[in-house]
Amino acid sequence: MTSTIANAGTFDIAGKTVARLGFGSMRLTGRGIWGEPADRDECIAVVRRAVELGVQFIDTADSYGPFVAEQIISEALYPYPPDVVVATKAGLTRNGPDVIDTEDGPKRLGPAAWPPVGRPEYLRQQVLMSLRRLKLDQIDLMQLHRIDEKVPLADQVGELKALQDEGKIVSIGLSQITPEQLAEARQIADIVTVQSRYNVIDRSAQAVLEVCNRDGIGFIPWAPVAQGGLDKAHDALAEVARQHGNTPAQVAIAWLLQTSPIMLPIPGTSKVAHLEENLAAAELTLSPAELETLTAAAR
Repeated sequence: MTSTIANAGTFDIAGKTVARLGFGSMRLTGRGIWGEPADRDECIAVVRRAVELGVQFIDTADSYGPFVAEQIISEALYPYPPDVVVATKAGLTRNGPDVIDTEDGPKRLGPAAWPPVGRPEYLRQQVLMSLRRLKLDQIDLMQLHRIDEKVPLADQVGELKALQDEGKIVSIGLSQITPEQLAEARQIADIVTVQSRYNVIDRSAQAVLEVCNRDGIGFIPWAPVAQGGLDKAHDALAEVARQHGNTPAQVAIAWLLQTSPIMLPIPGTSKVAHLEENLAAAELTLSPAELETLTAAAR
């Protein structure tokens, strides 16, 4: 691990010890997380630079593009460094771009553009296809992207457990779930990570984080810098950033890292310069008073 993110600390996933500051690949796609990126070569360079700077945890999903992010990661890193964990997801399909243009400007469709499908045969197919796209014999961390309410949770997690027993998956994670769903899933398989929306201005997943803290389950906060929405944060964030000479995004990432030892932020970007700026957050140490102030500033 290089000094760039050495201060982030480490966490064990899939039999490997990885730096806690990872990389999220959703932005390695076209507008609306759909199709090819504007500059594929730059995206490949981003992934390679991330690993050069010490990133060992790379998060992706079959629905990013769809398929585009997985393909770029494979092109950038295969054959993979032995200390890198590649985490992907299955369980969401796509209706098209999740951003459309309207008379009032761009509109984000959100979940309407990402219908969940959790039928066991579909999840199995997607795991096998991710193995092919990523050029892997095993997926280090396979995450159920969303729970499909039309399919029993036991069938969805059970299929991932079956694939794990077959050696196609090393570890299993869940995404955007409740504490009750997590408890049910843990009766079926060992759940090593949970991924939920969580950042300095959005603590909606606090109850799940508390379970993860208690039981040592890795917590992967998606939208760690609020998808560019930090300008809506409490003035405290801007003030802490000013005092340290850092950006609000860097402070937001540092806050996550220092909030809990099981936190695994995955800020994403399609630009090398932005990547380097994000990873520099690991070098920022916030005081206990600053951590308390930022924690109290949630909306």
